[in-house]
Amino acid sequence: MDLTPPTDAVGRRADAYASAPLLNCLLREVAEPLPGPGGRRVHRLPSGRLLRVRTGRRPADPELRAAGSWRPVGHTELVKLVAEELRRHTGLPGGDLPAEMLDSREAVAALLTARARATPPADPYLRSEQSLITGHPCHPAPKARGGGPAAAWLPYAPEAHARFPLVLLGVREDQVAEEGDTRALDALGTAPPGYRLLPAHPWQLDLAGPELAGAFADGRLLRLGDTPFDTWPTAAVRTVYEPRRDVFLKFSLDVRITNDIRRLWRHDLRRLRRTDTAARHAFAAMGPPAAWLSDRGYRTAAFAFEELAVLVRDGLRGHLLPGAGPLLAAGLAEGFEGSPAAATADPAAWWEAYLRQVVPPVLTAFDDHGVVLEAHLQNTLVAVDGAGLPVQALFRDAEGAKLLPDVSRAAGWERLVYCLVVNHLTEVAAALADLHPGLVPWPAVRRELARHDLPEIPALLTAPTLPGKTNLLLRWTGADGADARYLPLPNPLAGT
Repeated sequence: MDLTPPTDAVGRRADAYASAPLLNCLLREVAEPLPGPGGRRVHRLPSGRLLRVRTGRRPADPELRAAGSWRPVGHTELVKLVAEELRRHTGLPGGDLPAEMLDSREAVAALLTARARATPPADPYLRSEQSLITGHPCHPAPKARGGGPAAAWLPYAPEAHARFPLVLLGVREDQVAEEGDTRALDALGTAPPGYRLLPAHPWQLDLAGPELAGAFADGRLLRLGDTPFDTWPTAAVRTVYEPRRDVFLKFSLDVRITNDIRRLWRHDLRRLRRTDTAARHAFAAMGPPAAWLSDRGYRTAAFAFEELAVLVRDGLRGHLLPGAGPLLAAGLAEGFEGSPAAATADPAAWWEAYLRQVVPPVLTAFDDHGVVLEAHLQNTLVAVDGAGLPVQALFRDAEGAKLLPDVSRAAGWERLVYCLVVNHLTEVAAALADLHPGLVPWPAVRRELARHDLPEIPALLTAPTLPGKTNLLLRWTGADGADARYLPLPNPLAGT
């Protein structure tokens, strides 16, 4: 039986999925909400035009006021509207961003069609990693894949439940560049004498192919075939997991995904060991159950340092409590089959257990060890026991972590609050409240934060606003993807 959804149904769903994060950005960053009833909120745009949307964490059904009535706005017209408003607001043309917004919608349509034909993984952890059809809820083009044809990237898309072998390369020994513990790479296959093994993501190799032709021709690089086993792409797209060997591998991709070109940049790799060492020491001092998935080391070819770089990250089993099953926090916010957030009969107790596991390690790493974790939804795993109750949090990505005093304490705290509270807890709290009407999640967050004796906590609990990252303006103005800029958002902790 053909389970492929009808094309018009896919189109409508793709429009809705792609419009929600774009509307979140537009309404958060440049629109002015007008007083009125909450079901359909009216906003004034920079041009003075009025836009009405159905409210919620995934705003929907946008309508524009014209000639005395409201008319629906589809995704294509919404992109045009956003572009016009931002040109007026900033005086800048916006570069490729409108095309990326359209590409994101087309990518969603391709993913929905592919998912209807695919079999999701049986492992709840892998299902959670591969659940993100919406993706970043406050990014204008969260599913854009560089504008290339879907056939080029769909075989490697986590959202399409992809799994695939890695390409094995041999790099001549005198051309190897590496740092840290990379022994896991040598266990993936066998390299001939005089060469070292280097796995490559197939999409990575397709993208970098023309630049590597000379190295293949002169013998600096050999093709050794594929791994005899599959790997599973995680939510980050370029990071894969191999369950039997229990190892994560992170690759370079010359593709813009959300704000950045997802290449393993030389300068980031060079400082990775220092950041990862600080994070490892912080979590060792804390002790279980909190855990850090260490970025152990990297290997690449000196003549294609960034293009062929691969990073080795700790697997899960050495860190998990006995009987605990890990889940991606972003998957809990997005929703997936078997999610314990949906299944729990006591959402208040579940949420309090979640906060007890996630919040203390982030605050302790910051205050006691000067490590600013990027504890957003895609960098946090929450392990649950057999009853589905959170019992452990695991954090990852030394590339995104910052150290004090490389950044000031004030700047580090702002980043921590954005990643942990605005990006992470706000989304999981809203998802939980949607699943369990009547749950009021913020008093529990306030209680958990108040337990910690950081000098910044009293102000956090009383401040009228929190820092919200301006992803739409960041991309429209061509700012560096790592150059976070914030605007004030209403603080749900204040007065709770």
